[in-house]
Amino acid sequence: MGKIKAFFRNKWVGFTLAAVLYTLWFVVWTGNLWLLLGIPVIYDLYISRLFYRYVWSHNARLCERSKTYKTVYEWVNAVIFATVVATLVHIFVFQMYVIPTSSMEKSLLIGDYLYVSKVTYGPQMPNTPLSFPFVHHTMPFSQTKKSFSEAIKWPYHRLKGLRPIRRNDVVVFNFPAGDTVLLENQSVTYYDVLRSYEASFGKEEGRRRLNAEYTVISRPVDKRENYIKRCIALPGDSLEIRNGEAWINGQPQESVPGLQYQYVVQTAAPFTQYALEKLGIREYSGNGSVYYMWITDEVAERLRGMKNVTMVRRYCYAPNTDVFPQWDEPRWSQDNYGPIWIPKRGATVALTPENLPLYERIITAYEGHTLEQRDGVILIDGAPADSYTFGMDYYWMMGDNRHNSADSRFWGFVPEDHIVGKASFVWLSLDADKSFPSNIRWERLFSKVR
Repeated sequence: MGKIKAFFRNKWVGFTLAAVLYTLWFVVWTGNLWLLLGIPVIYDLYISRLFYRYVWSHNARLCERSKTYKTVYEWVNAVIFATVVATLVHIFVFQMYVIPTSSMEKSLLIGDYLYVSKVTYGPQMPNTPLSFPFVHHTMPFSQTKKSFSEAIKWPYHRLKGLRPIRRNDVVVFNFPAGDTVLLENQSVTYYDVLRSYEASFGKEEGRRRLNAEYTVISRPVDKRENYIKRCIALPGDSLEIRNGEAWINGQPQESVPGLQYQYVVQTAAPFTQYALEKLGIREYSGNGSVYYMWITDEVAERLRGMKNVTMVRRYCYAPNTDVFPQWDEPRWSQDNYGPIWIPKRGATVALTPENLPLYERIITAYEGHTLEQRDGVILIDGAPADSYTFGMDYYWMMGDNRHNSADSRFWGFVPEDHIVGKASFVWLSLDADKSFPSNIRWERLFSKVR
């Protein structure tokens, strides 16, 4: 045993183990050879000890001479260490996420605090490494001051994960349509506002008025708002929605418990608040005789069996121009959509003026090409093109609250470089309508996200 302890205490053994672990984690895993510059630091730490002799020992003497210096040094050292560790964990291991809207009910509730694993799909190296710690895209106590610098911009690179995304995974991702933002009104989507301005004033005048009224900014991928949805379709899948039901590759979507839809409910007498709470109905509107409720099919069946209920009907949207890719004329709706093919890396699709709206944003915004049409001819990077080969995988994301969810039906495909991580479990759940401690949903603590 003594020989084993002596072996591991040897400075050359310590240096070798530390260098190997550092190389495997930081160099091989990240694929960044520049990080090999850290090896001399490890060498000095274990072998040469120049830093210790000329800096660390001098600092130790100063700490002995001055209690004030020692206190300040220890606090600064602790803060820097905690910041570095927390930042590395946030980038490479996990991040916390809180559910802000009802788009995932009943699977996830407003006020659910989630552990989001980045290791599952592989952590993504930040596009903007120069960033203020512990904030996303805006400085604390500010609505407009950005928290990052674009002086250094890294290309997309994802580290090796434990497994790929699977159908029905609950995924956190950067909002695809969040590349352009109205600084004075960030709660709305820039492209939705732009379409409304263009519809009212024409394309050129609408865009001019929008830019005059708002400050329009752009954000890199890693600084866009985080969304959470369920992955319905994978790269290479064919998707169709028929009467609100998702079909993948010609087969009904695998059953997901708790899916909600909007129902129209007519009653002979108004519901009491107690009755609504007993049924678990959280979202509704109505005047006492006609209600609009966002409920599961199971709750709808229970309503049909109630004496004061005269009619229960699932709402169905008519074809409209709100859904992706926002055709000039209504073709699809939230409830009857597609069929549509989900692009896959390396796959090639024929391009025509008719299907170009489906892939236009992929070609330009996500994969960085120029695109234009001249006399019916499609030009990519200035050259005629009748096909396109995709450079990334894409996914189709939808909320479990199907009639109250902004998802891929409205802004299209989610690129692989927008994926943040997998929602793993709920570590805390708070009901905003109740006071402490009754606001804690104890039954949801540490429950797995399904």
